[in-house]
Amino acid sequence: MAPILDIKHLRKSYGPVDILKDINVSIEPGDFLVLVGPSGCGKSTLLNCIAGLEPITGGQLQIAGQDMTHVSPKDRNIAMVFQSYALYPTMTVAKNITFGMKVRGVDQANQQAKLKEVAELLQIDHLLNRKPGQLSGGQRQRVAMGRALVREPALFLFDEPLSNLDAKLRVEMRTEIKKLHQTLNASIVYVTHDQIEAMTLATKIVVMKGGVIQQIGTPAEIYNQPANLFVADFMGSPAMNLIPAKVARDGGSHRIEITRPGEAPLVLSDPRPLDLPGDVIMGLRPEDIAEAGFRAGAQVQQASCMVDMVEPAGADTYVVSSLGGRQVTARLHAETSARAGQPLDLAFDLAKVSYFAPQTGERLN
Repeated sequence: MAPILDIKHLRKSYGPVDILKDINVSIEPGDFLVLVGPSGCGKSTLLNCIAGLEPITGGQLQIAGQDMTHVSPKDRNIAMVFQSYALYPTMTVAKNITFGMKVRGVDQANQQAKLKEVAELLQIDHLLNRKPGQLSGGQRQRVAMGRALVREPALFLFDEPLSNLDAKLRVEMRTEIKKLHQTLNASIVYVTHDQIEAMTLATKIVVMKGGVIQQIGTPAEIYNQPANLFVADFMGSPAMNLIPAKVARDGGSHRIEITRPGEAPLVLSDPRPLDLPGDVIMGLRPEDIAEAGFRAGAQVQQASCMVDMVEPAGADTYVVSSLGGRQVTARLHAETSARAGQPLDLAFDLAKVSYFAPQTGERLN
């Protein structure tokens, strides 16, 4: 099956400044691709290049097998949902949704049929006679989505559509967008700086930094096998613990030594057949550090650590200790006995450890 979107060696520059550098990415029909990264990484610029709102400096862009590199936005068979909703304030909800169809010359009967179908799908059929000023932020976003849906495009583009909503409404709308994707099997490219949004919505994630793709993969691949230190630190909440360590061969295993303030180093043993240098950054997710007795496995090792801080968070409790000169977070059960200033036996799951090169940041295992 041909990709619905295929980008090859795309570059975007403003004068001498390179904004996007050799972007290569493709998605299959029905994929939900999320472009994620910090502000200024180039994700919105890439979305605008896909939409045709920004001319590209070099490379090629195909949509549904057709070369769209230099084609006008109106001829790309796309629909875009903006952060600002971009609704006409003097028009009713119904007219906002059908306006594009009217401009394209769709007959009145088809306009009304599509309006009814989309309004019921988005549960806004009771709002059709209202104007945008009479709607909540979530309702306005549904109207903006409805306007895109009636087009039945090859590709939907979403530019941070939830960033203007409060936290509770963001979660609700995220669920609605995921349901829509599953119902319609639509092909979507979605921009966000929120890595939780990226993890929950995407079938494929593109992590960007400084106009360069850092990693492309499924949410599970990005989370469990980050390609470098940037991805490891950016994806996940709380972020992956990144701990400097010394490595030495010890028979068939690796001896992992981590400094601790005012006490002997923490020593762990990794039996995996890895090729590691003498200095590494050891990456371990907070959920892979448990209270002793609450984690089992062949590669789970226990050690006593001094607790610096305890942060209750409802179903979880986060416990912070100092290891390798870094603040290391463990995600423990809510009823933990951990107390600040007291030692606590922790279990480290060495099977889940990622190792990174300190100089380049690249993944080593």
